[in-house]
Amino acid sequence: MSDTRGPGRPPGPETGRARASGAAHGPAADVVRLPRADAGTGGRTVPKARSGEPAGAPEHAPPTGRFLARATLLTASLTVAAALLGLVRDQSLARLFGAGRGTDAFLVAWTVPEFAATLLIEDGLAFALIPAFSLALARRAQGAAGDPVRSLVAGTLPRLALAFAAVGALLVLAAPQFVGVLAPGLPDPGLAVDCTRLTATCVLSFGLAGYCSAALRAHRRFLAPAAIYVAYNIGIVTAMYALGGRWGVRSAAVGVAAGGCLMVLVQLPSLLGQLSRRRTARARPGDTAETRPMDVPLLASVLLFALGRQSQVLIERFLASGLPAGAISHLNYAQKVAQIPMTLSTMLCTVTFPVVARALAEGDTERARARVERDLAVAAAVVLLGAAAVIACAPQLIGLLFQRGAFTAADTAATAAVMRVYALGLLGQTLTGVLIRSYFSAGRATWYPAGAMAVGLAVTFWIGDWTVGTRGVTGIAAANAAGITVTAVLLVAGTGRRGVPLRTRQVLGGLGRPLVAAAAAGGAGAWVATLPPAPLAALVAGGATVTVVFTLLGCALGAQGFAPALRLVRTRTRRVAHAVFR
Repeated sequence: MSDTRGPGRPPGPETGRARASGAAHGPAADVVRLPRADAGTGGRTVPKARSGEPAGAPEHAPPTGRFLARATLLTASLTVAAALLGLVRDQSLARLFGAGRGTDAFLVAWTVPEFAATLLIEDGLAFALIPAFSLALARRAQGAAGDPVRSLVAGTLPRLALAFAAVGALLVLAAPQFVGVLAPGLPDPGLAVDCTRLTATCVLSFGLAGYCSAALRAHRRFLAPAAIYVAYNIGIVTAMYALGGRWGVRSAAVGVAAGGCLMVLVQLPSLLGQLSRRRTARARPGDTAETRPMDVPLLASVLLFALGRQSQVLIERFLASGLPAGAISHLNYAQKVAQIPMTLSTMLCTVTFPVVARALAEGDTERARARVERDLAVAAAVVLLGAAAVIACAPQLIGLLFQRGAFTAADTAATAAVMRVYALGLLGQTLTGVLIRSYFSAGRATWYPAGAMAVGLAVTFWIGDWTVGTRGVTGIAAANAAGITVTAVLLVAGTGRRGVPLRTRQVLGGLGRPLVAAAAAGGAGAWVATLPPAPLAALVAGGATVTVVFTLLGCALGAQGFAPALRLVRTRTRRVAHAVFR
């Protein structure tokens, strides 16, 4: 992928030193920038990474392009595997239990793992912990007293684990009140309470899994963190088929509890291996590291933003609980499929967030800015292509994925209509997911993202409450798309003063051309998808049309991010084919 300074040119050491004094604050400002190559190795050969991990980027040196490519491929492969298993999970839920009262009750309880995943694994705890571990690793590489990494674990993990356990226990006790507030119109609240008490156990397991994931990613170990949702979905699917005949939809809640435990177990060996490693730099005899507690304002600002972002689901289910049975289920299935392009578009950011955090810890804001702008361009191109395909082929996608067993043709039509509206907000979802990393990558508390999210939530609730009576679930989906788009615009506007200093006008200007390409591709694909009578043929024809039109028009318009995105897809495809057919 090209850089704004020219292809293949890393930022010079003078750039980081010049900007460190003016742009880095707090603990990061006191960090002396590390040498660019092989610092601390003393001329020794850097040992190879563990099996399955990308090699070539020791934790104290800036990662190479080759390392980032391999780490992205690894993360992408396991993310796709987890997404496919997620589809199997949702297909199994639809096949076994349909889209009725029982499924609606479980999906109310499903709010707990959805919130826990966002707060503790994806957008919450990771934004606080990865910068903290990155700073500790930078201090370790400089020869700080003791071991800053182990001191960070000692100062944070016991307290966080106790807090996770307390919140989970409180949720078990308050499950009836939780269900009553979240879905007051639910026909079967007792079933929802039972499922909520089972899913509440994931607060502890997801918290521990998120801690392990953040620590490993900061150490540039991506295999185990990328595998957690594979293990999670295996636990849910297994429980539904093994216990569904006796326990009904409660078996899915049991699967959530079991899957959360598996998420911790798949990461524990790798984390223990990293923490047991010897230091590369020697400290003076008798030196001990200060035990560093968690930065409470930082953690509070991160969790408040993540809570606000996930609260869109609360608003949706609150408004939909008064609609006919199945409305919550249609919203859930549509959202799960529509968000697949967003998940794929942000995979690169999962790998590069520790890179941005480490660059800021070392005072190199120029390298951080270039990385975030590049991620925005590539992520926007990928998600717009996916959104165009979702809009063009929504009925065929939902029909092929879910229309069997208790899931009827009427459910397919309702879910497809909702999914097309959801897709209008995918660009806003992706921009929010990429930009929020730039706000918290420096490891400092900032309340602006939570404020931007609060404005978006107000827009979501106002539009949803206004349209739910006339438009039903499609009105709720439109409210979701509008609210997250407003949040994304506010986050773009605020980056200059609070996050990584992006070139805002250039970022916004670069989105116009891929938007035009996506609109044209979606229209062409929707028309072509109506021609073949068979759903699979229609899906293939529509998807191929969207891809060709979007790619050709985007390249013709010179859309920013297309060249890196195409190179990314071409490289990954070639490597996957080589791995399969060699």
